[in-house]
Amino acid sequence: MDVVKMNVQKGSPKFHNERDEEKKKKHGGWRAITFILGNETLERLGTIGLLSNFMVYLMRVFHMEQVDASNVINIWSGLTNLTPLVGAFISDAYIGRFKTIAFASFATLLGLVTITLTASLPKLHPRPCNNQPPAGGCVSGPNKLHLGVLLTGLAFLSVGSGGIRPCSIPFGVDQFDQRTEEGLKGVASFFNWYYTTFTIVLLITQTVVVYIQDQISWVIGFSIPTGLMACAVLLFFLGMKHYVYVKPEGSIFSGIAQVISAAFKKRKVKIPADDAAVEFYDPPVKATVLSKLPHTDQFRFLDKAALITVGDLNVDGVPTNQRRLCSVQQVEEVKCLIRIIPVWSAGIIALVTMSQQGTFTVSQALKMDRHIGRNFQVPAGSMSVISLLTIGIWLPFYDRIFVPSIRKITGHKSGITLLQRVGVGIVFAILSMVVAGLVERVRRNAAVNAGDPTGMTEMSVFWLAPQLILMGLCEAFNIIGQIEFFNSQFPEHMRSIANSLFSLSFAGSSYLSSVIVTTVHKFSGGNGRPDWLNKDINAGKLDYFYYLIAGLGVVNLVYFWYCARSYRYKSGFQIGDDDQKRSFEDIEMNPVKPLK
Repeated sequence: MDVVKMNVQKGSPKFHNERDEEKKKKHGGWRAITFILGNETLERLGTIGLLSNFMVYLMRVFHMEQVDASNVINIWSGLTNLTPLVGAFISDAYIGRFKTIAFASFATLLGLVTITLTASLPKLHPRPCNNQPPAGGCVSGPNKLHLGVLLTGLAFLSVGSGGIRPCSIPFGVDQFDQRTEEGLKGVASFFNWYYTTFTIVLLITQTVVVYIQDQISWVIGFSIPTGLMACAVLLFFLGMKHYVYVKPEGSIFSGIAQVISAAFKKRKVKIPADDAAVEFYDPPVKATVLSKLPHTDQFRFLDKAALITVGDLNVDGVPTNQRRLCSVQQVEEVKCLIRIIPVWSAGIIALVTMSQQGTFTVSQALKMDRHIGRNFQVPAGSMSVISLLTIGIWLPFYDRIFVPSIRKITGHKSGITLLQRVGVGIVFAILSMVVAGLVERVRRNAAVNAGDPTGMTEMSVFWLAPQLILMGLCEAFNIIGQIEFFNSQFPEHMRSIANSLFSLSFAGSSYLSSVIVTTVHKFSGGNGRPDWLNKDINAGKLDYFYYLIAGLGVVNLVYFWYCARSYRYKSGFQIGDDDQKRSFEDIEMNPVKPLK
């Protein structure tokens, strides 16, 4: 037997029968995508529209101090970004993507209804305060009933996100046959439309919905997203007859466990340095697998899982015990995951920067002059629109001007590699916190000198624009770079986990942000001096907090550089409909290039 059989054994009758049967399946195409994108757009309008101004809601309606409100949002956001791992497992192992999204959509709707009730029913929120500053300060804070209902609604939203986030993109990809040129182009177009609608949703929620909540009514501002979510659920089920339903093939976690178990059981077996003297188990890949991974020499301790020893195979060449023998494909998939984990972990601190947009940046805006003209006042929660506009302007420039120009220098088809793109985003994250600290110092000094008892200053809120622009550039490089990196470096059937891993980055950043906030609030200050994150923002030292995050970002940049320097991009070939090979590197740089 060869050391590693790199051919796909195209002559296998069983292989061709499975492939022919797959071709006969009716694919959803763009008719199905219309319903999926419609559902996804309305769902995001609902959830993001409700929560985009949530910091202000907790401070004004629930009378929470900024530190408590920030911790509620960070802890809930962390939970929301952890649940996709559970959703991905349930989807892949048991019920499939359609049912997962369906159940999750109902949970999201229930969560939105519950949050809306906290605003509409007087018994579910604290009494309004008279003559109190916008940032809170009321004696009558939320009681156990108020918090219980509020947290219940947030828990339902977390359950909904756990099912929708890891499955929405893969479910859309399922509607195209990726073994054809048309299918590859369809997938690329789907990603473009997905990001386009997402940006449009954010712009609408950060302007129209936030304005309604801030200036007209919290009840109306919450009822609109809830109604949109109800329409999303209805639209999703209207498209049932058009969807392609891919059956669950078992969770990848079980495959990972099998590789680890097999490698552990053969831990005492030594692999010769010369691979020619070794036999690895490398059967043909399944018909549903679009790419074949070659054997690599990295993490060789895992190769023992594919090493054939006496008694591992029966007379038909089938493993007698899957916990003692795995295929080369399974082993290499686990290696892909191990290679990605260090790079993934480096993205967490960079995302802490973005967490501040919805918390302390809002606190700053509440104390600044937000007027445009005499009558219109910009809602504090709408300031993040500046980041979104930055992304919308930068991405076309990046694609049409920056990449062709830098390509001439680097010779790289994408101008810079995916990891270089992520690294540039980390640099922008650091710069945004440095600028935020400088602006906050100027704002605080202006507020103290103004002597206004409410703590307001005549300083324009648009002084926050530089830090928000830098945050937008951080997102354009770091977040989009991470999404592309995970989707290109994970094997195809692991993409639900890839999306879950990206959500897990946000979970880690939310919890880390909460730990930093709590620690700084508890241990800073002293000796009669207020802490950095004092409820009176003018008495605190928010700029020091920003500098602390910037310092952590510098340490993280060094760590990321070390991880990126030693990272090996996935190699191998894609199996096309004509069984010809296309390298992963070519796929990464030209995702819609025809298979020739």
